[in-house]
Amino acid sequence: MAVIVLILFAGAADAMQFKIATVAPEGSQWMTDLKAAAAQVKERTDGRVTFKFYGGGVMGNDKKVLRKVRIGQLHGGVFTANGLAERYRDIQLYGLPMVFASQEEVDYVRERMDPLLKAGLDDAGFVSFGFAGGGFAKLMGNESVATIDQLRGRKVWVPEGDRPSYAAMETLELSPVVLPITDVLTGLQTGLLEYIATPPVGAVVLQWYTKVKYVMQYPFAYTLAIMAIDKQHFGKLSGEDQQVVSEIFTAIYDKFEQQNRVDNEQAENALRSNGLQFVDVDPGPMEAIRAKVAETSRRMAGDGAFSLELLDQMLEYVKAYRSGGGSEPAGTAAGAE
Repeated sequence: MAVIVLILFAGAADAMQFKIATVAPEGSQWMTDLKAAAAQVKERTDGRVTFKFYGGGVMGNDKKVLRKVRIGQLHGGVFTANGLAERYRDIQLYGLPMVFASQEEVDYVRERMDPLLKAGLDDAGFVSFGFAGGGFAKLMGNESVATIDQLRGRKVWVPEGDRPSYAAMETLELSPVVLPITDVLTGLQTGLLEYIATPPVGAVVLQWYTKVKYVMQYPFAYTLAIMAIDKQHFGKLSGEDQQVVSEIFTAIYDKFEQQNRVDNEQAENALRSNGLQFVDVDPGPMEAIRAKVAETSRRMAGDGAFSLELLDQMLEYVKAYRSGGGSEPAGTAAGAE
């Protein structure tokens, strides 16, 4: 009997729980899928590895979650790219304003650069299982705007930690208001915010669409969601259990990557069905604005906000795709003009 008790106690002592925070609301498809993946992990590891998810932003914004990871209260989170930038600066490259014009460009670049950024996260102390693209952030508000000039003097949201977007807005003489994602709905309700930029699916899932009437049809920035786990805590698992966790959550993030594209199309249809009006943008003036924003991003890279070498590499890939050749870049360039 004593031997059985010791064996059971040893099994319990070896069990490892991962506490993960996310802004995804309880009951959302993301939370449902994450919990289903956790159930698979528990089953395949015979209960040695479990996950507990804290949804709806109850653990605070990305900055607070990172702090709780540092002190061991949490072991990871589902972050925005900018939310992870304080630990790994180059993770924000894909989300730089006005870099990409289409999903096809993003796919071309990510196929070549995802491994580099994933390795960088690993060096920064995080294990990740892939990046789930959230689609392009589009400007939404209660009044129709077709040009950037019409936004001057308006209160435009910038996510907390998104230094590139803040700098871009300053370059364009706009009035950025910094808030964490968890406070955006309240900001719209109280008038603290007048305009937000988010993919359609984000507007639907987080209920922001209920406070806006217009959508500006322009891809301002590409968005990412990244599940990152403290590498030290993950390293306490056996090699076999690490492989199980990686296999299952990589598969779920592959699913998110594909499903988010469908969800964004469906969300855009839902926004139209709910009466939101989509405003076309004249691409001519936007090109000059894009060039100004590109200069700002390059200046930030020169100041050390992120790698100038990787920025140039990314822009060269964009340029290669747009040229139609699809060839690998031979060197670096100042931008993808």
